[in-house]
Amino acid sequence: MRTLPVFTLLALVTFGLVARPSDVVAAGSIAHVHIDHIATSWEGTPQSKGLLPTAITEAKIAIQHAEFAASRRGDLAWMKMHTRHVLHAVDPSVETKGPGLGYGVMQAARGISQHIAFASGSDGASENVRAHAVHIATTAENTVIRAHEIVALGEKVLAARGAPQAAPLVQQIKRLSEQLLFGADANGDGIITSQKGEGGLNEADKHMGFMAKGEDLR
Repeated sequence: MRTLPVFTLLALVTFGLVARPSDVVAAGSIAHVHIDHIATSWEGTPQSKGLLPTAITEAKIAIQHAEFAASRRGDLAWMKMHTRHVLHAVDPSVETKGPGLGYGVMQAARGISQHIAFASGSDGASENVRAHAVHIATTAENTVIRAHEIVALGEKVLAARGAPQAAPLVQQIKRLSEQLLFGADANGDGIITSQKGEGGLNEADKHMGFMAKGEDLR
């Protein structure tokens, strides 16, 4: 009888299509599957890449076009065009066309938050997973909040009637777009950590690396 690959079997178990035999699903395996969805591969993303690399790529596109928008603050049409490009990278449900991947920072960050919760809450999850999951979840939530703020500002830019009205908004979008990746020093202590209101996707990536090393996944 042919043996199913463990990831296929885990998917069948998850959807209740087969029973969960304890001699097949090792302790911690479910956590590792969700870690893989974040770091390496998720079927809903472009090219089925992990949720975190997808979020980082979209954030870099948003940063680039936010910089473009802020580079010509006397040109309303220019600012609006590149604001649309930022919005496409952040949330393509708001702006359906643009240079982004078509997935969006917001959706990817929500997925990271969801899957890291699945990983840390699964049977057999190690203390290593649970410890780093807190940092990853917080930075993902910070990113979702910033993405919402960018969308709100972007809509104001698109509604602006003149460059003087739009210019300070694109500056705010530029700042928040950079924070998607690099975070912000919210408490003024000179460092950016994974705490609420600070860390961005780079912090999430750092803690994913720590987690993977602790799980011997690298």
